[in-house]
Amino acid sequence: MGESVGTLLELDVTGIAHGGISVARHEGRVVFVSDAVPGERVVARVTEDRKKSFWRADTVSVVTPSEHRVDHVWPEAALDRDPAVRAGGAEFGHIALPHQRTLKHDVLVDAFARFARTDLTEVLGHDVTVEAAPGDDEANGLGWRTRVRLHVDEDGTAGPFAARSHTVVPVTSLPLASQRVQDSAPLGRGAMPGASVVDVLAPSGAEGARLVIDEQKPTVVTETVGDRSFTVDDNGFWQVHRQAPAVLTAAVQDLVDRERLDPEGQHLDLYGGVGLLAAALGDVVGPKARITSVESAPRATEHAQENLAEWIGARAETGRVDRWLARTAADASRSELQRFRAGTVVLDPPRSGAGREVVVQVAALQPAQVVYVACDPVALARDVATFADLGYRLEALRAFDLFPHTHHLEAVARLVPIA
Repeated sequence: MGESVGTLLELDVTGIAHGGISVARHEGRVVFVSDAVPGERVVARVTEDRKKSFWRADTVSVVTPSEHRVDHVWPEAALDRDPAVRAGGAEFGHIALPHQRTLKHDVLVDAFARFARTDLTEVLGHDVTVEAAPGDDEANGLGWRTRVRLHVDEDGTAGPFAARSHTVVPVTSLPLASQRVQDSAPLGRGAMPGASVVDVLAPSGAEGARLVIDEQKPTVVTETVGDRSFTVDDNGFWQVHRQAPAVLTAAVQDLVDRERLDPEGQHLDLYGGVGLLAAALGDVVGPKARITSVESAPRATEHAQENLAEWIGARAETGRVDRWLARTAADASRSELQRFRAGTVVLDPPRSGAGREVVVQVAALQPAQVVYVACDPVALARDVATFADLGYRLEALRAFDLFPHTHHLEAVARLVPIA
């Protein structure tokens, strides 16, 4: 640990960085500051000084507050607590909700400028807006989480980790969680002896909430989106925000260019999970849609096969996306390759993005369009830059605030061949 750790600095906060942390400078060095708002002057304690190029620091008091600063929505994450025991997972909770979206917009625009050499306003012909999910403004961005992960300390007390640490913080409230999750969360001291992780979830197709403790055997639950039901394991992946499945279904359907959509094409849903976005695409293509969903988790693939049963031409296959694409490209006949060229590819990769290898493989199939769902703006921008090198341009982009009071946002992009 360096000699500067623990030092108090008075800093002018100038901007926001990817990851939801604010940016300041001290004697020419960048300092990444938690719990601040751009435009503020704060006193912050240095927590990390190992790198020459930047330090990290936690705000301990505010000298000149931003007009956008509000009382933290989660008292146990507020500034009056020592940074070491501030609950993590609501790092924008001290910022007014509309301004959170402004900051997320800025991060998205900056990511494209830096990593895709793209001016979004110029390319799209308009500025991109970070859109609220239905009901969030009325609820001040609270009560949206249908799933919460709690960690358990050696005394059996469950709670969130403190920000950027593995210290369990005992809390009495979970304001971002839905009421059913809050009511069922085992928050009392010593409530979970012997456990290490507890997931609390409230599936839309069930009455109450349920707990999944450590490596508990999975139970199948039902999630409903509109008038469609999806089976999913209680420990499997499902969107966390109560409105996210419906919002992303509608966004994918909106971003699919009907002019480029060939009902006879072979369509792909990569990183398909239990088939949510394959179903969104299938609804647009029609009952005869040929859709293959590719997912590495075998249990999710089993659910996808069931969830997509109404389309005779739908298949769910288990495999890593890169390996599946390599095998498919090698084995495809000329007529199959033509169907891929007529097809639409939807992909929803993990936070790290699809990555160069998968983007190269997708572009090699020459699909009519690609609809990319992203939960990380930098990973999306990097992949869009790779697509651009391979003959696909960004044509449309929408962004959604599906994680209020955190720095995360979701974006859906359409990429089409450069004419």
